[in-house]
Amino acid sequence: METEATAALPSPAELKPATELANTILEELDGMLLGRGPLHRLMLAGLLARGHILLEGLPGLGKTALIKALGEILQLDFKRIQFTPDLMPGDILGSNILQPTPDGGREMVFHPGPVFCNLLLADEINRASPKTQSAMLETMQEHCVTLLGATRPLPTPFFVLASQNPIELEGTYPLPEAQLDRFLFKLTIDAASPDIMEQIIATRRHGTPPTPNRRVSRDDLMRLFDMTQRIVLPRPVANYIARLVAATHPARPESPARVRDYVVYGASPRAAIGIAEAARAYALLAGRPTVGFADVQTVVPAVLNHRLILDYKARFDQVPVNAIIEETLRHVSETAESLPPGTDVQA
Repeated sequence: METEATAALPSPAELKPATELANTILEELDGMLLGRGPLHRLMLAGLLARGHILLEGLPGLGKTALIKALGEILQLDFKRIQFTPDLMPGDILGSNILQPTPDGGREMVFHPGPVFCNLLLADEINRASPKTQSAMLETMQEHCVTLLGATRPLPTPFFVLASQNPIELEGTYPLPEAQLDRFLFKLTIDAASPDIMEQIIATRRHGTPPTPNRRVSRDDLMRLFDMTQRIVLPRPVANYIARLVAATHPARPESPARVRDYVVYGASPRAAIGIAEAARAYALLAGRPTVGFADVQTVVPAVLNHRLILDYKARFDQVPVNAIIEETLRHVSETAESLPPGTDVQA
């Protein structure tokens, strides 16, 4: 008997155009920003999963250039906010202004802020005060803005791509855990290799990236969203995701040693949902109609690295969060049933 999941499985004829279009976007990104192929795949997977993304890296590594390039290729309404300590919530969300009416009276008129767009670049988001950072919570989770009792929806689609500098501590405010949990991915941008740097110096005057050769229409992007929704998540893979997230909690008996030693709070159910949706998008990029274990393992570090709250001992022992995630991936088997200890399996 045909199940609902089998009936919804996209055919090769349906999946191929979507995969080709997604890889066209990746080719354009790879051509504009050199040497960042794996990062670009995760960025696009995050967007196809309808998630917000936090980019962390030193100044000058291309965080802002990457987000602006993505906005050019996708032809979305793009706006940028430079976060500073004196930025106020009204500077982001908008405000009601008293204005005269034709009949001589006055009325409050709402003037939308820059958050009313498709792609919002929140540059150096950790420079804003906690009051201003909290103004982003409703926009990121509910995709709307509520002011003076009136709720206004944001355009569709809506993404927040934020950047933060990890080294400048003076004049910065760490993002609260509730806001970090709204970001699907936290991606770290590392320094370019000497070969890539040589290409940049030789081909990019003043560091300006070229314009994209091909852009994607809004209709094309919506079709990619629809196809991502149709990628099937098998129950064994869903079970694997659930056990991975459960293993990040130190009180669970199946947690690995480093989780029990260094993690105070594990990942939330929102993290499990995010892993599933991101894995669907990653499977689409590979041209697969179903999510595999490898898709999950690829996206897990980006989903969990900002959600695990570590004890002070982790910093004292110099144990990074990615090492804990890697141990969790090794510790949790892909299948729910494990063999008894000491069992010898012959091929």
